[in-house]
Amino acid sequence: MAEQAKKRILVVDDEENARIGLSKLLEREGFEVESVSNGYEALNYLNQRQVNVIVTDINMPEMNGITFLKELNKNFPASNVIMITAYGGVESYIEAMNLGAFEYINKPIKIDELKSILKKIFKEKEHRH
Repeated sequence: MAEQAKKRILVVDDEENARIGLSKLLEREGFEVESVSNGYEALNYLNQRQVNVIVTDINMPEMNGITFLKELNKNFPASNVIMITAYGGVESYIEAMNLGAFEYINKPIKIDELKSILKKIFKEKEHRH
């Protein structure tokens, strides 16, 4: 049970500055944060450790966020995923939500918006237990 004490978030973004910035913001909010630069690294990480929430960019080389979300659905179906993008389009929003993303937000990320989404996720998790 001690494993669940810290709320663990995995940040997946190919843009190093965005990944580091978001990770630092979340750490300051009291979360345990790991970050990787693409979907393949994320899947590899998830095979070794559990996380409570995954925050992933949509536009990434090699494996984009939508493909990553499909892989999560196959391998880690209970994942809580927040999709982030600088290029928000209606099509990708609809596809992400249909694939089970918890939320979809545009960059630049507003920390208050992200905190409110995270609070919702953790509240729902508590209700399920």
